[in-house]
Amino acid sequence: MYYPEELIEEVRMKNDIVDVISGYVRLQKKGSSYFGLCPFHNEKSPSFSVSAGKQMYYCFGCGAGGNVITFIMEYENFSFQEALKFLADRAGVKLPEIEYSKEAREKADLRSTILEMNKLAAKYFYAQLKASQGEVGHRYLRERELTEETITAFGLGYSNKYSDDLYKYLRTKGYSEDLIRQAGLINTDEKHGVYDKFWNRVMFPIMDINNRVIGFGGRVMGDGKPKYLNSPETLVFDKSRNLYGLNRARTSRKSYFIVCEGYMDVIALHQAGFTNAIASLGTALTSGHASLIKRYVNEVYLTYDSDEAGTKAALRAVPLMKEVGIAAKVIRMEPYKDPDEFIKNLGAEAFEERIGKARNGFMFSLEMLEKNYDMDSPEGKTSFFNEVADKLLTFEDDLERNNYIEAIAKAYHISFDSLQKLTAKRAIQKGLAKQVSRPRKTVSREKEDGSLKSQKILLTWMIDSKHLFGVIKKYISPEDFTTELYRTVARLLYEQYDSGEINPAKIMNHFTAEEEHHMVASLFHTKIQELTTKEEKEKALLETILKVKTQSLEEATKKLDPTDMVGLQQLMNAKRSLEDLRKLHISID
Repeated sequence: MYYPEELIEEVRMKNDIVDVISGYVRLQKKGSSYFGLCPFHNEKSPSFSVSAGKQMYYCFGCGAGGNVITFIMEYENFSFQEALKFLADRAGVKLPEIEYSKEAREKADLRSTILEMNKLAAKYFYAQLKASQGEVGHRYLRERELTEETITAFGLGYSNKYSDDLYKYLRTKGYSEDLIRQAGLINTDEKHGVYDKFWNRVMFPIMDINNRVIGFGGRVMGDGKPKYLNSPETLVFDKSRNLYGLNRARTSRKSYFIVCEGYMDVIALHQAGFTNAIASLGTALTSGHASLIKRYVNEVYLTYDSDEAGTKAALRAVPLMKEVGIAAKVIRMEPYKDPDEFIKNLGAEAFEERIGKARNGFMFSLEMLEKNYDMDSPEGKTSFFNEVADKLLTFEDDLERNNYIEAIAKAYHISFDSLQKLTAKRAIQKGLAKQVSRPRKTVSREKEDGSLKSQKILLTWMIDSKHLFGVIKKYISPEDFTTELYRTVARLLYEQYDSGEINPAKIMNHFTAEEEHHMVASLFHTKIQELTTKEEKEKALLETILKVKTQSLEEATKKLDPTDMVGLQQLMNAKRSLEDLRKLHISID
């Protein structure tokens, strides 16, 4: 849903950025701004700046920046609408209700009802665990060395031996049999009638990123089958799009996730201090899971079981991660089966050491591949390297592929040139080789970057000084900025100056994407060389204006229709004005 700009601005203004960010980051006032350690990357000295005047934040280390809505979007990993609602609730601003069709309203109501039932079921299971009938489940968790704090934090529970207990409880709360079935909490058959989906099991509530219970996992007590049972797919539960522990791991502020196989592995790791552990929900990792992980981190450490099945799962996961741009490393648990056993026997410090020794995912896959070949025979070795070359072809970037060729050459004692030639040969054989093309003449990257940097400097100057804006406005218009984003920001800024209200944070309300917020914030926080004398400042200002104007005219020349005589005349006049400008002395008095 799209909200009026006036309402967005009301929410933003009622949430002072310093107050909001102080709830997440320890800030210290220095001059007119506040500084702290950036929550979006690891740093030892504060480079994260919050401006009460601009109502914006900016990290000079990693480039994260924006207004208070951007911060909540990035920190909580919310969409623009979710962040706006969060801040509206905080400030007591009522957002208009979304207008649904009858069918959409019924679906939304059903989702809400299922979530309510799941929450009640989770509380019921927790109460059962704490009661006398839950002693078998409680004893199991204590034997697994979980503390009461951990049991409570993860909301663990127990479904007792009476197979229709939860069903009867939910019926007393007014829920129909059909609704309870749609929540995935009961089954029905001719022999047993209606009975609970889960009974005689330790229960693991599964939560979404907003900490709402969307399903359950249950571990049977005794020798029953299946050992682990999960909720079926429901209106609120999709195993391929959710991950166990993600609701907690996403706020860990680590730059990577530890991906496990089971619920107990996640819980054991969290209890040991590794609060960035997650697991798939009883299924193999999917591309949907990889895309979900990509929203939070760019690196994962795979800690699957050390048996054959766990190794295969890791090998399947590595290319899935690569496909979405996530670097994967593999932690080996030998001599133990999984992270839970490893930590119980060797402790958290030893596990941290294993993280440090984790194998690059691609190199690990080659180590496993090597086991399929007789590396002592010429034939086996040749076949192995042919398959290695095929795997190298999955790297589209030449530099990345060559880096891996170099690493493989070193690890397997083969020359770089030989492996590179073999890879090229395999590409030709598979029809993947690209025809060599002569590089086209393009504007150099340095020139492009220099032009954009000059535009960013002008925007930063205009935000910081009303007087400088007046000087710059004489020579530069919003249309002189060469990208759509820069032009839009400049246009909005010029409108603010015309109305007498300078409010850079408000400009950001015009954008909803997090990446756009970062880019806009960077326009107002460009690092500018320290200039001491008035003459230096005037010279720098003139040079920057000339660069921006020159690039603007170059872009206009490229786009000009040769038959547009009026446009051609205007362009010639503009170029003459530019030459006159080069001879001027710009005063900042």
